[in-house]
Amino acid sequence: MTDPRLESLLQAVPGLRLETAQAELEHYGRDWTRRWTPAPLAIALPADAVQVQSIVRWAGVNGVAIVPSGGRTGLSGGAVAANGELVLSLARMNRVLGFDAIDRTLTVQAGITLQAVHEAAAEHGLAYPVDFAARGSCSIGGNIATNAGGIRVLRHGNTREWIAGLKLVAGTGESLDLGRGLVKNSSGYDLRHLAIGSEGTLGIVVEATLKLTDPPPPTQVMLLALPSFEVLMEVFAQLRSRLRLEAFEFFTDRALHHVLAHGGQAPFDEVHPYYVVTEFAMQGDTDEAAMLAAFEHCTERGWVSDGVIAQGESQAAQLWRLREGITESLARYTPYKNDVSVRVSAMPAFLAEAQALLARGYPQFDVVWFGHIGDGNLHINVLKPEGMVDAEFVGQCEQVTRVLAETLQRHGGSISAEHGIGLVKKPYLGSTRSAAEIEVMRGIRRVLDPHGIMNPGKLFDP
Repeated sequence: MTDPRLESLLQAVPGLRLETAQAELEHYGRDWTRRWTPAPLAIALPADAVQVQSIVRWAGVNGVAIVPSGGRTGLSGGAVAANGELVLSLARMNRVLGFDAIDRTLTVQAGITLQAVHEAAAEHGLAYPVDFAARGSCSIGGNIATNAGGIRVLRHGNTREWIAGLKLVAGTGESLDLGRGLVKNSSGYDLRHLAIGSEGTLGIVVEATLKLTDPPPPTQVMLLALPSFEVLMEVFAQLRSRLRLEAFEFFTDRALHHVLAHGGQAPFDEVHPYYVVTEFAMQGDTDEAAMLAAFEHCTERGWVSDGVIAQGESQAAQLWRLREGITESLARYTPYKNDVSVRVSAMPAFLAEAQALLARGYPQFDVVWFGHIGDGNLHINVLKPEGMVDAEFVGQCEQVTRVLAETLQRHGGSISAEHGIGLVKKPYLGSTRSAAEIEVMRGIRRVLDPHGIMNPGKLFDP
């Protein structure tokens, strides 16, 4: 350790665990985007919130930028440290701090994984309903920083809906106790919601009080094969009107192809262009009759070509694996990702326009679509052909993304539905937010981070 700044950091924060080995710098300096070469100054792994405050104060005095780090499962470059920043990892701050049976809340450190939260809630006969495929590695702090959504948004909403309170170490080093678990609190601005979705640019979430709910009712999982893109919203409307939907997810034949190539079992004898996996409450004969009626209605009108109803938990997990395994199966192709959203009512018009745009813009690429149709969120993955130079691939993709951003703007949509802006989508923020809104955000950031040290370069430039 030859950098004198690190010696002074250890003096300022006694007992701090600090990593400088090259393997650690590479591991902690990147997220799932893999587009930037990690080059952090060092990795700080504080043991508690007091050490986090001391690190932030030291960074402010010494002008060292900080990149907060959770599970680094992000897909927008929000946790990338490529310019000598200090990575502040919350990996050691991963404990459950308390459970309140009356308020039905669970208080946790921000480094705890989503899976561990699910398990802790289940120990008390309750559930934390936010869920997605990266549950075993993503952290609650990262979920809060991006207001993560996932596969249960249709029924339960985004992370924002389930945060009763949080503690934020601002860029000044001050600790702010936001929300405090109150159901009603009309005493001024709700700064808790300001911190949610801020991508580490206002401070570092060190603790969160999570709302819990009753475990979901018994559910049934069904996989449907669709003959065309146009009938997606018809099927969704029909199922939503007849069933108590928990989730409604769609993916294409190309998505299924890659999941099966990665290890999986084909659900049908024939290949179909589009698929939907849906989960809904199943508590008796009435629900079963409604399910069968909905399926028959869709097949009679030609909206559904085939279907599979899970026979037990094992098959239900297999059907969900066809959807949840997509991101993992595509990772080796270093895909260029778009994560967009529009109002559900605007989805048909946007889908038609976006599909035509991508067909024109990416005729030579393998494009994989999937998403949360029930909440207006689409994920578009463009796979890099073998042998193509990274810079050329990204350059071609970004040309289309600029046009896609303009299309979203016309439809009142967002260039980032649930992955954040980070580095990847920063050039397109203006398609989602007005110049006046962005200037207000800059002002808020200057107040909470006057030294400009909190995840600089992410979301927008100073």
